[in-house]
Amino acid sequence: MAGGAGRWGRRTLLRRSALVLGGAALGSAATVESTWLADRRLPLAGGPASATLGNRRQDVGGGGVQVVWGVRAGAPLVALTFDDGPRPQWTPMVLDTLAEHRVPATFFLVGERARRHAALVRGRMAEHEVGNHSWAHHDLARMDAATVHDDLRRSHDAITAATGSAPRLLRPPWGHLGGAVLHAAARLDYRVVLWTLQMVESEFPHDPVGHARRIVADVRPGTILLGHDVGDERRLVALRGLPDMIAGLRARGYTFVTVSDLLRRAAGPGAAR
Repeated sequence: MAGGAGRWGRRTLLRRSALVLGGAALGSAATVESTWLADRRLPLAGGPASATLGNRRQDVGGGGVQVVWGVRAGAPLVALTFDDGPRPQWTPMVLDTLAEHRVPATFFLVGERARRHAALVRGRMAEHEVGNHSWAHHDLARMDAATVHDDLRRSHDAITAATGSAPRLLRPPWGHLGGAVLHAAARLDYRVVLWTLQMVESEFPHDPVGHARRIVADVRPGTILLGHDVGDERRLVALRGLPDMIAGLRARGYTFVTVSDLLRRAAGPGAAR
């Protein structure tokens, strides 16, 4: 009797264990399903995180998009870039300095500002390159692909009208990338350009020479250097030190090029890989 009770106890235990394990498996599947349904309610599928639009053919230009932070250059090349302009207080100062020192640069323009301040850049971009920095400097990584595309298209047209050059490069505000940004960039046949090194104005208050010295020391061949021609007073440290920065980099043997020129040279024969 005791043995039968023991066998019954073991059978009951095994059966109950199987039921528990089966329930756990079903629970796990239910959790996955509920998570998927919850995600579908979030702006993921077709939202900012999604790099595809629905189940139809993806209309994405050449079918791909390149994202660059810098290049492995075999020669001492550096690309100087400026974000957020144009603005009357600063952009002419930057353009005057670059013209004086015969330095080309790439300007990532905000479309709304390019339209409003077109006179600042009209006729002054022949030696430079323009890129798209969104219509109003909002966070593209929070928008769906259709909204990002419309934003960038509007900015594209305004920059083209103001400068006479159609942008082929995109730098999203703050460097924020999402799938929707990549999808829109592919549709517009843009390269996405981030940066290797950023100016650090807040570390050198009222010390333009010290800031320039720091940047000169940190640049490496193939660097894409981020500056701004819009902002608060502290950023003027970098712009006031721009002549020293240019002189210091040239003393180290560096040649200034636009971003597109940097990418072309890096991809050419003899470039380090």
